Amino acid sequence: MDQSVCIGRGHVSVLSCFPPSVGRDVTVAVVKPLRAGMRNPDTRSLLHTDSQVKWTMEVLCYGLTLPLDGDTVQLCVDVYTDWLTALVSPRDSFPPPISREPNLYTQKILRHLGGLFLSRSEQASPVYLSLCQQVLIAVQSLARESAVMSGDTWETLLHFLLRINNNMLAPPTTTDVSEQLSHLSMAVLFEVWLLSCSRCFPSHSLWQTARQMLSSWRHQLAVVEQWSRVMAALTSRLLVLSFGPSFPHLKVPDEDAALIPTDMDDQRVPQTWFRFLHLLSNPVDLSRPVVAGSTPSHPEEAMRGGGRLPNIFFRAMKGVGTMVDAFLGVTVVNKDPTEQQLSNTGVTPRIHFRDRLPSLGVAVARSPFKDRLPSYGISRPRSGSAPPIPVNILSVHSTPPSTTSSTLHNTRLKPVNVSKATSKPPTTSSSTHHWKSSSHPPPSSPRHPPSPLRCNVDSLLHLFGGWLFDAALIHSAGNVTVMSERWAAGRAEACGMLCRIFSCKKTTEDILSVYLSRFYLVLLRGVQVSEEACPPVLASILLNSTCLFCCDLRGVNLLFPCFLFAVESVLLDRELLRFKSFVRPVDLRRASILVLLSLLPLPLQLGSVQSEVLLDGKFSGDDVTAGNFLSLKPRLRSVLIGALQTETDTTNTQILLAAMLNLVQDSALFEAAGQTQQQTESWQDGASRPQSTGTTRGTSGTSGTRGPSGHSGTSGPSGTRGPSGHSGTSGPSGTRGLSGPSGTRGPSGPSGTSGPSGTSGTGVQSAEILWVQLVRLLTQRLMAQWKNDSAVCLSALEVLAGLAKVEVSVEESESRRALSSVCSYIVFLCSRPPPLHSRDLHSIIVAAFYCLNVWLTQHPAMLHHQECLLEVLEIVELGISGSKSGKEQEVRCKEEKELNPSSLRVKEAAEATLNCVMQVSGAFPLLGDQLDEDALIGCSTLSDTSVKKFRYFVVGSSVILAMLERPPGPGEPGPGEVGEAGPREAGPRELGPEPGEVAKCPSLTVLIRGASGRHSWTLQLQLQPRDGRTATQQTLIPEQRGVAQEDSGIRCGVKHQLFPDNMGRVSLVKADLSIPLLDDIVTDKVHWQLQHLQAALKTQRLVEAQPQVSGRSVVMTICRPPPPINSFQTARLFLSHLGLLTPETLKSPGSVPPQLLSLDSSLPGFSDDLKRLDELPSRNCDSASIFYMRAGQRTAAEILRNVESSCSVPSYFLDFLSSLGWPVEVGRRQKGGVSTNCSEFPAVLGDSGGGVFDGERFVLMYVDALTEITFIVPSSSYSDWSKSPEEAEPLTSQQSNTDLLSQHSALPPTRSPVEDMKSFRGSESKLLIVWVERFEDIESFPQTELLSETQSHTSMSNIQLIFIHPLKTGLYRICFRGNATSKFSLVVPLVNGSVVSKRSLGFLVRETVINCCHRRRLESDSTLPSHVRRKQMINDIIFRYRSRHSEPAFYTALFQDP
Repeated sequence: MDQSVCIGRGHVSVLSCFPPSVGRDVTVAVVKPLRAGMRNPDTRSLLHTDSQVKWTMEVLCYGLTLPLDGDTVQLCVDVYTDWLTALVSPRDSFPPPISREPNLYTQKILRHLGGLFLSRSEQASPVYLSLCQQVLIAVQSLARESAVMSGDTWETLLHFLLRINNNMLAPPTTTDVSEQLSHLSMAVLFEVWLLSCSRCFPSHSLWQTARQMLSSWRHQLAVVEQWSRVMAALTSRLLVLSFGPSFPHLKVPDEDAALIPTDMDDQRVPQTWFRFLHLLSNPVDLSRPVVAGSTPSHPEEAMRGGGRLPNIFFRAMKGVGTMVDAFLGVTVVNKDPTEQQLSNTGVTPRIHFRDRLPSLGVAVARSPFKDRLPSYGISRPRSGSAPPIPVNILSVHSTPPSTTSSTLHNTRLKPVNVSKATSKPPTTSSSTHHWKSSSHPPPSSPRHPPSPLRCNVDSLLHLFGGWLFDAALIHSAGNVTVMSERWAAGRAEACGMLCRIFSCKKTTEDILSVYLSRFYLVLLRGVQVSEEACPPVLASILLNSTCLFCCDLRGVNLLFPCFLFAVESVLLDRELLRFKSFVRPVDLRRASILVLLSLLPLPLQLGSVQSEVLLDGKFSGDDVTAGNFLSLKPRLRSVLIGALQTETDTTNTQILLAAMLNLVQDSALFEAAGQTQQQTESWQDGASRPQSTGTTRGTSGTSGTRGPSGHSGTSGPSGTRGPSGHSGTSGPSGTRGLSGPSGTRGPSGPSGTSGPSGTSGTGVQSAEILWVQLVRLLTQRLMAQWKNDSAVCLSALEVLAGLAKVEVSVEESESRRALSSVCSYIVFLCSRPPPLHSRDLHSIIVAAFYCLNVWLTQHPAMLHHQECLLEVLEIVELGISGSKSGKEQEVRCKEEKELNPSSLRVKEAAEATLNCVMQVSGAFPLLGDQLDEDALIGCSTLSDTSVKKFRYFVVGSSVILAMLERPPGPGEPGPGEVGEAGPREAGPRELGPEPGEVAKCPSLTVLIRGASGRHSWTLQLQLQPRDGRTATQQTLIPEQRGVAQEDSGIRCGVKHQLFPDNMGRVSLVKADLSIPLLDDIVTDKVHWQLQHLQAALKTQRLVEAQPQVSGRSVVMTICRPPPPINSFQTARLFLSHLGLLTPETLKSPGSVPPQLLSLDSSLPGFSDDLKRLDELPSRNCDSASIFYMRAGQRTAAEILRNVESSCSVPSYFLDFLSSLGWPVEVGRRQKGGVSTNCSEFPAVLGDSGGGVFDGERFVLMYVDALTEITFIVPSSSYSDWSKSPEEAEPLTSQQSNTDLLSQHSALPPTRSPVEDMKSFRGSESKLLIVWVERFEDIESFPQTELLSETQSHTSMSNIQLIFIHPLKTGLYRICFRGNATSKFSLVVPLVNGSVVSKRSLGFLVRETVINCCHRRRLESDSTLPSHVRRKQMINDIIFRYRSRHSEPAFYTALFQDP
């Protein structure tokens, strides 16, 4: 180091050799005339020669060292600062020598000015502070404005600034005034240094001197803060040069950005940045007080001043963190460095972590967690929420729960450590009676994710890794003499930075093993949950590790046990007292939940892989980490259940609900696959076939087919599974579902994901236990803690609906309990006081009715129980009329009941539930078909002109009946029949009556068009059940018997008596007299009638006595039935049997239409309106588009070409497509038949990469009782997918999906896939599913380009995107992008940050699509339910085509052919 700089004295005046009084007098006498001449610019200087100027400067140099009691020092400073401007703007008042050689004299002036900053007793004086500021500002102006400064002058200027800063900053302690001056002097030093780098780059020796001196000043807060400020500005400039303008810009304040000269050469910026970076040497030395503050003259004082070092160390780490975030491509706002500082006490400091995006773990701002709510949706706990109530759930086979929270510091944590005794319940207030609408955007839409152009992890670690690892392992140094808690802030910041760096690893990037090993060591030490653990470090790691387990880090899964225990210690602690002082509990809990979300599938995915992590020669956590991953699944399940019980935040609860459905579905599929594998092995070994258990939902089918849900069929010889995953209808197990041909296979789950055999480990499957636990917990909390939170209630209802579709074998009583809870919840919502009713409340009621519909369709056997059916019907009555009829109340007909529903939307939702009950209640599923008038006639022998044979009636102003009266002959279609065994719905394969059946029986084919769809039936009048008839039995013609012989047998006379013979011998009693005689009570009118009756009886006796009188026998003819008729008015018979042909049903009571009326089909436009009615869907029809994005692709053309060939996509992408739905052909109806619309997935796929499902010929479809989803895979060969309905090719005829019924026993769609595509193109909201090979390519997905051909009103905010990224572990990472401004935008079950298995990917994607579209309909004011649109269309048809005939004409028409 330069000695002149080190000793702190630049020049000593000759006047110092004289007594002080002499020097003072000389200085005063000289400086006053000079200062007086400066006031008049036109006055010539008194100094003319070099010797005069040099002698005067010796006097001024001495004057700068005088005391501040007079104005001498001020005058000297004024003269020198005025002469410094000679390099900027020369004036005539300057001495000529200075004007001739300004650089030379400027260098001397700077050496003299150093005397002002020498240590003196008046340093705390405001005058001294003012003088120093004057000099610093003058020097700053000189550097900024001078254009003629030489290299020597620049070097002298930098030496001057180093010297004066060394005088102020080298001492270990400073006063408040000197601290303020320190900030200014350091700011001037760095600004002048940057100007020098731009105009005259400092020499290597000067850089070395600056590094040595700053290393001795870093114990001062001003040094670290000014260094951080300059480094942020330099980094902002460097990023533009290194990564280009497209890289996210580091936003710094304008005054900081102005520090970097705009004319600095681009080649000098990296050199300047790198040298400035290392000016402080290693910031971790701040944790070593002897090293950090030691100077040759102040070693002891440095030890005493170490109390401020933890705060400074934290500030240095924050400065490094700003640079790290900038290189990661995260937009960071570098605010004023005057934030609240850490306390200098020895207690745990209040660490102001930056707000971090929970899904990516990166910093986006520097404001403390404690001060404000971040914009990504963090909400404070609800004040009106009641404390969690224990739920009576099934016991979990794990460690028993603890009763207190004192064991949170113990290494061996209990699985469900939900503290009740030590927790304080939130204060309840009147807010519990108000509906809470959540308006917070979800955490699944990060605003500033890392840039895909960011540098590699190794590059960042080469720059900052040494500092960060040293800071993170500061406890291992062994030479820290102060309390470890004081350094926790800086250490936590370093650990957080390391987690952010490693979490931003690119997909194809490899990280050096040495860095990975050190990082894992940091994590193992940081996530300890023992009493020696450091809460700030643990919190920082969790806050920044939300995606650590889903970025394909080598060996990161070995940390699964440690992170599970750390997350457990946070989520099961209700109060989080250890963390409240430096982080908001809601933020920490959310980060822990997101970490847990990424851990969910690991136990089942890794299975028996051993996890043995050594730390300091022993297992981390003793015996808890030594074992396989599958053994930790019960603990993982317990953490989820406990977290759901203790969580009070809205967003956190929704994420937990999504995680639970994910875990239950994955466990169910895993165990089902294990059972299937066990059965297969046993059959191959010759073992007997397992028997069915008769549960409500079978999962162990042997001969059942596989439907679109990808689950096994039920047991039994003919048990099959339809497209919605229902079990078969036949077989000894008594399970339910749709019938279908054996051997068919719909879209199944991807192969190769079956779990090992014997996965349960106990007699009861864990998926069944978890299913029961979750259903009970959700239903209980809906009526308790969550009842006032709209967002949580909506997510809970969606999860309940998803659980209804999970294939588990549980008792039917559990399903009935869940159904009853949903009904009770609807009653609670509808009974809220009218002032509390709002749109959000009604939206939740509608969602609850939809959840009820899902449970009814998935578990129709529940309606066989009268109590369950009555409860559902009471809820329907409540929704439609606004009140329930109690059992003790008088029964009132619906016509008499006043309708006062909560809202029109609630009434419509209740009507949909009623339709659902009517369709699933009973022994057959009434779910609609594709047969219409043309199809029925085309399949029969009738000519096309016979379409006029249909009669059209309307029943109840809601159902249109189209009746074809001609009965089918042998071999003709008989879609269904009605007998004592009940009706049966039409099916395309039922082609005629049963063998031996007489065709000419009363038969009627009816097309029923209602709000729930269109259905076709054939009804036949039978006198006895079909099962009781033999093949030779005739229905209507009695058996012919032989003629009876008239004189056969012996005739015996019979005396007919009205009373017994001994009646007269019985004596009368008083009781007999209680009945008066007939003669005593008859009136004249009755007496006349009795006489007439007696006369008639007398005449009859005479007639009967005639044969005996005449002696002749009378020939009596045997009664024989008339011959059977061949023609029937079957429509009249059918309507009569239904009780509709009565005078009351044909009359209109006031303005209400009659119960039965006919339609005039001869009016023009009738058939067209019927076709339009048939085109209206009876289910919710949704659409989604699927794209495959290869690594590095940026344009829409490249993405669309990927799916044209199977060589361009991997096999697991095709497996994913097959798990979504089954192929349906977009074919047009052919004359005399229908096109083949459904085929096997491999046959349709061929060598395509999925592009065959682009909508030109095929699409992928999924259909269940309530929903119909069309999946389109756009390709470059067919661009019509993105056109509007006006641009798309119009349909020429109606589509038919009859073969879909026959091949898959599916619930057929009510309209063609092309119609769904048209609605998808024209809708304002779109849902895109994107498969990305590289996760960082999500930011460059060209959604605007892909949707550029759509309608102009489609807003980017109305587009929802689900990104799927495959991981090396076989799992899939999910990124969800939606409309963050919506209050219901957090859609379950796939939330941002989810990690799912291959088994459950298709199911979860479908559920997410269904829920997205359902929420979109809830928020829309213009979207009507499908049954309401059909009902409105039916009313319009009735109004247009109602027959105006009189009542006699109506009856006459029934007896005539149409």
